[in-house]
Amino acid sequence: MLFPIYEMSKCHTLCTWALCFPLDLHSEHAHVSIKPHHSPVNRQVREEVWSLSETLVRDLRGEAVTFIALIFEMYQRVAVLLQILLLLRRGAHSEKEECLKTIVNSCADCIRSGPSCAWCKQPNFTKTGEPDATRCDTESLLLEKGCQKSNIISPKSHHIRVEDRPLSKATPPRQPVQLRPQEVKLALRPGLPYTFQFSFKRAEDYPVDLYYLMDLSYSMRDDLLKVKQLGRDLWTALKKTTSRARIGFGAFVDKTVLPFTDTNVKKLEKPCPEEEQYCQPPFGYRHVLSLTDEYNLFNEMVASQYISGNLDPPEGSLDAIMQAAVCGDKIGWGNSTRLLVLTTDAGFHMAGDGKLGSILLPNDCECHLDKNLMYSKSNKMDYPSVGQVARKLAENNIQPIFAVTSNMEQIYRKLKEIIPKSEVGVLSEDSSNVVTLIDNAYKSLSSNVIVTHEALPQHVTVTYTSNCANGHQPSPRGTCDNVGLDREVEFNVTVKAEQCIDETSFFIGALGFTEKMKVTLTTQCKCECDEPQNSNHSHCNGHGRITCGMCSCNAGYLGQRCECHVGDKDESHLRAACQRDNGTECSGLGECVCGVCQCHASEDGKTIYGKYCECDDKSCEVHHNKLCGGQGKCDCGKCKCDQGYQGSACQCKISTEGCLPTDANQVCYGRGDCVCNMCQCKGGYKSPFCKECPGCPSPCAEAASCIECLGFQTGPFSKNCTESCSHIKHKMVDKLTVKKHTSKKNCKERDVENCWMVFSMEEREGFNSYMAEIQTERECPEPPNVAAIIAGAFAGVALIGILILAIIKGIIYASELKEFRKFEKEKQKSTWSQENAMFTAATTTVQNPFFSGE
Repeated sequence: MLFPIYEMSKCHTLCTWALCFPLDLHSEHAHVSIKPHHSPVNRQVREEVWSLSETLVRDLRGEAVTFIALIFEMYQRVAVLLQILLLLRRGAHSEKEECLKTIVNSCADCIRSGPSCAWCKQPNFTKTGEPDATRCDTESLLLEKGCQKSNIISPKSHHIRVEDRPLSKATPPRQPVQLRPQEVKLALRPGLPYTFQFSFKRAEDYPVDLYYLMDLSYSMRDDLLKVKQLGRDLWTALKKTTSRARIGFGAFVDKTVLPFTDTNVKKLEKPCPEEEQYCQPPFGYRHVLSLTDEYNLFNEMVASQYISGNLDPPEGSLDAIMQAAVCGDKIGWGNSTRLLVLTTDAGFHMAGDGKLGSILLPNDCECHLDKNLMYSKSNKMDYPSVGQVARKLAENNIQPIFAVTSNMEQIYRKLKEIIPKSEVGVLSEDSSNVVTLIDNAYKSLSSNVIVTHEALPQHVTVTYTSNCANGHQPSPRGTCDNVGLDREVEFNVTVKAEQCIDETSFFIGALGFTEKMKVTLTTQCKCECDEPQNSNHSHCNGHGRITCGMCSCNAGYLGQRCECHVGDKDESHLRAACQRDNGTECSGLGECVCGVCQCHASEDGKTIYGKYCECDDKSCEVHHNKLCGGQGKCDCGKCKCDQGYQGSACQCKISTEGCLPTDANQVCYGRGDCVCNMCQCKGGYKSPFCKECPGCPSPCAEAASCIECLGFQTGPFSKNCTESCSHIKHKMVDKLTVKKHTSKKNCKERDVENCWMVFSMEEREGFNSYMAEIQTERECPEPPNVAAIIAGAFAGVALIGILILAIIKGIIYASELKEFRKFEKEKQKSTWSQENAMFTAATTTVQNPFFSGE
């Protein structure tokens, strides 16, 4: 499902189906609000819209605001975590400064290259063929290269207090001073954070402006009656706080379109029940009374107000707050503590709800009060988002107090978490406790100091640290709680410019207080070298003036030191002097000026140098993603390692400590080489010390000949045993014992006399070096029994002969049996089919013809 997105014009607020985000990346606080999205409605679908409104706007209101607060809390935690990570990263990188210069042709280019870059203005600092970019490096490296500290230019950040009046109480006609200093001017080195301090102290008898903004929907009729009676009490409470108090009044209901208000003509004239005698038509917001110090006028104006009505429970509270915040000239806000008291018994509509009434135009955060002091855009612009309201309240130093009924307390407490410098109080059923509620809320707000700033210039960041007088630990949020009157608290402000910018300014102050500190910001991106303006300086061979260590030649002269006069020498000879082995002029990386290569500056920060610009300080081996392993310097393609390191990339420590086992005197047990303080084993031996060789064959068979000559003076090496078997030391033992968990290998091999030799082999330090223990007695077989062998041979021959005869007899029998069976088969096939014709029987039979058979 695709969710619609639109941008609140002029307020820079991005809204989606669920949230509205103010796009103010320079604000200390982020604000979001829930915005349900629906299709436009009309009169024919009134009932469906009402049902949908009830479901999404009323039933889910508490859950929605809770969700907002969770997102805001997550945002704050992530922001603090990112700041901590950035500080840790900055601390990790601060151990080793690095100047990542790019194209550097002047001192100003060098200073702009990075916060750690410095420029050496010392004459004769560069060698022949070295570019002027060599003058740009970190201060420590320039000192190593021979530049005197007095000749190093590295601008430092600083600040000046332009206006610094001391903190003081109000002494009419002078206003109190609660913020010191009032104006500072910062000169910052780009990329380096700079911290300065300012103080804040709450002054006694500071003016208070209180604007009472009341919900006049029908459910607030009892509360309106009570407020009409409490005007004197409210004024008395204000006068106890300050002698310079002012009070104003405004009212609101809701937008007068469906589904927020019944648009029936009669209901628009009188939205209240019939029995209600006094009832005014519904309206969005009306400014009733500008801030005044005449409380009688406040009582009169409140007394003239009547109740009104609408349909749905949420009201147009945010519309009213927005207009009260941005219409400062109509409300009459002064240089004072500005309080806005909102009294209501219902929730609030917010950005996106206007679409239910076919209001699609986003709120523009501008003042739209007509000549009758009515909000003229109520039915034309959508409700503002919570983020928009929070932003405008902060910009105008207005502190809201939400005086709500108990059933709405949790919703507005979640809203308080999003809007800074706000308070929530629970009204009684008839608002009889509103005076006490406002007094308590004011004391809580005024004692809570939150430092913030207006929109910052591009590429500038500001963070705060609090040093609260009540003993709290410094906090990165710039907040101090429970700050009493005449108690001074201090804040550290850290400002950082990411790059060179034009002079600009911004304001810092405490939320809810109109006093601001102006901060004018400039960046240190130029060099002040202060050389004498001598047009014929000796360093330039009398043909130019020197600027920050570099020669600026007079007309007709060229060269790094103006050493070449145009036309004095043959051009072909000069160019030949810039070519190595008839190659490219200055290796294609520089220009030939008077027979001397002036190398270009590289865009990737490397310095090109050499007689023919053939060298640079970046084309060396890299180890662990660091040039020369971070333990050396790259000089013309080769690493020059720091002391204690070696290798083509300075990757190795000059040490064998890591290769020496605790139980041996040779590195790597003599079976490998120690490279970079690590063993590189030979012949299949295993790290870390080449002690074991899991894949190597058993040494038993290979050592058998040496064991035979060493232990028994026989075998193929018996004549030169000492030379052939020098790698094996041996010891004769009576009985060889087998031990578990040992590196010895037990062996059993035959010698030339066919005896079993029993011995053990244990590796010594070194390659193919062993210690052997040889058992004195060999295991030889007993001599053979000749008689038994001869008897056995004869018996075997006889048995074999008998066996052969039996086999022959069997073959003959089988053959004869086969022939006999064949004869019997053919005999059966030879039977006669008739008698012999020559045969005459012995009897003759004659039949009587006259015999009838009876």
